Amino acid sequence: MGTTKTGWEGRIATVKIGATPIDGGTRTRTYTLGGDGDLPLLGVGEAAGSVPLVAYDICDDPALWPDLLKSILGDKIHDPAELARRAEHEYGADMIRLNLTSTRRKDSVDTSALKRTIEEVLSATGLPLIIEGSADPVIDSEVFLLCGEVADGENVLLGTAEADRYRSVAAAAVAYHHGVIAQSPIDANLAKQLNILLHEVGVSQDRIVIDPYTGALGYGLEYSYSVMERIRYAALKGDRDLASPMISASPDALNVKEVRVGTLEERSATGCMWEYTTALATIVAGAEVVVVRHPGSVPLLKKAVLGLTADSAGRGE
Repeated sequence: MGTTKTGWEGRIATVKIGATPIDGGTRTRTYTLGGDGDLPLLGVGEAAGSVPLVAYDICDDPALWPDLLKSILGDKIHDPAELARRAEHEYGADMIRLNLTSTRRKDSVDTSALKRTIEEVLSATGLPLIIEGSADPVIDSEVFLLCGEVADGENVLLGTAEADRYRSVAAAAVAYHHGVIAQSPIDANLAKQLNILLHEVGVSQDRIVIDPYTGALGYGLEYSYSVMERIRYAALKGDRDLASPMISASPDALNVKEVRVGTLEERSATGCMWEYTTALATIVAGAEVVVVRHPGSVPLLKKAVLGLTADSAGRGE
């Protein structure tokens, strides 16, 4: 990879997300993740890499979503397209993650409903999209191929690939030219092994984003943070199999016991800060994308990112 001006031998690979009309898609913007040649938030110029992005998480079946969000969002929680529109125009999100939670409650799927949901979300927002599909090997192939086909040309991130179930999402990504989220259970060695497996089935490095899994503040965050540090250090030292951008989502941040105490206003404020603090820590550890669910977390994180990167000339595109 060559030695950078910082003395590191390695550099984080770049992964492009989204496709504008000139690229054959319908998105209003694209992002190039990664490119860092230094420790998180310390690089300048060529070593700066991309500015951390904030993705807002929506779902097609809120039954598995945190109770706090059901109270905050009300009926809007049942309308992923409307939430995608709000995330872009009101909350200020950089990306949307569409979580197809309906696939996690049954052995069969309503493919027509899934297709309609993806199409409606794509129409409601011009932001680049992350699509989280099935978590069941029985329906993985059907779900991921559907996601890849419906989003064909949009260059989305498909998730998630795991060590024991990665072939279906990899096949869909390769067939329809999308990126892949590679998730491992808070372990740098397992993250490396999964990336190697994805390479072997045809997923190139410029299509892989690592999700090392993030525990919430007070519930494993410090362990997640240290693993993200290990991944980034290894990559900068020249380990190409770990030199992928990272994405961080903490699904437990709004479910912790501290968020279940007090009035709705108190719970909302606590939940927002819990999620914000968790996400901000992972940005410092090296996450190029953080995923949040509380509407209030988005502007807080955007402001924090601006403050952390304002003095770093040459960051991002």
